[in-house]
Amino acid sequence: MTSFAEVYAAVEATIAEHAHAQDEGRVGDMVALYWSDAVVEIPGIATLKGVEAIREAFSRPAWQPDPANPQRHVVANSVVTDWSDREAKVTSDVVMVKFDGAAWAPAIVARYHDEFGESGGRWLLRRRADEYVGYHP
Repeated sequence: MTSFAEVYAAVEATIAEHAHAQDEGRVGDMVALYWSDAVVEIPGIATLKGVEAIREAFSRPAWQPDPANPQRHVVANSVVTDWSDREAKVTSDVVMVKFDGAAWAPAIVARYHDEFGESGGRWLLRRRADEYVGYHP
């Protein structure tokens, strides 16, 4: 039987891997953290259904990180709200900061509502729903 600590560590690792891959523009590595039929909900855009839709959206030039002005998704306060040996629901706070050449500043303040499923020892995202708390263009 999988313990709560094992589930928590596994989903935290996936969340961190996702943030690093997204911030570095490694779309393939990011998409590998999703189930093939995963759903991503981001306010203001159509719901993304399946890894190909997720890959296409995050491959768009407007969604790719700018090496001259890097970004970082800082994810914290993750709470596992429900879990079993094979599934988990997690809520996390996220702040995306961007570097404008002189200083880092918050760009987005949000909350992730994630659903994970275990697959071959890895905990992959089945669903991610972003909830924007604050946005600073």
